[in-house]
Amino acid sequence: MDNELKMELKPIGLVNSPIREKPANGFNWREIVAEIVIRPELAEGLDGLADFSHIMVYWWMHQATDPAKMALKVYPRGRKELPPVGVFASRSPYRPNSIGRATVRLLERRDNILLVQGLDAIDGTPVLDIKPFIPGYDSPAEGASAPEWATRHQRQV
Repeated sequence: MDNELKMELKPIGLVNSPIREKPANGFNWREIVAEIVIRPELAEGLDGLADFSHIMVYWWMHQATDPAKMALKVYPRGRKELPPVGVFASRSPYRPNSIGRATVRLLERRDNILLVQGLDAIDGTPVLDIKPFIPGYDSPAEGASAPEWATRHQRQV
């Protein structure tokens, strides 16, 4: 691309999690309860969110920004016995843009704090956006499929 678009993202809040550093591959995030602390001046933007059981959280993987670790081909889940795939066919944290996303259970809202379950982001992670999960609208299309390695240990929140 000749004309690179310059973007500026500002965090809307931070993750407060008991997980302080990236755990080993295969770690089960399903039971982890964390807080998302939204900037106080944005708290009004959370009105109505507690009516949803699940939310989608988008964040910046702030500890996965080393360009030397970004590769276009990676081993799925770091498993060298599997054939490499393109980075966009993986969940590798080392990407051209280190954006993370998860659909998590919303347990509670207290003013500017969201209590969530299943967020696979470490303590101090900057949150970029939050959207409600709407069944049917945000669910996969009929006939969606994935390779066996990707579905063997599916997340369930």
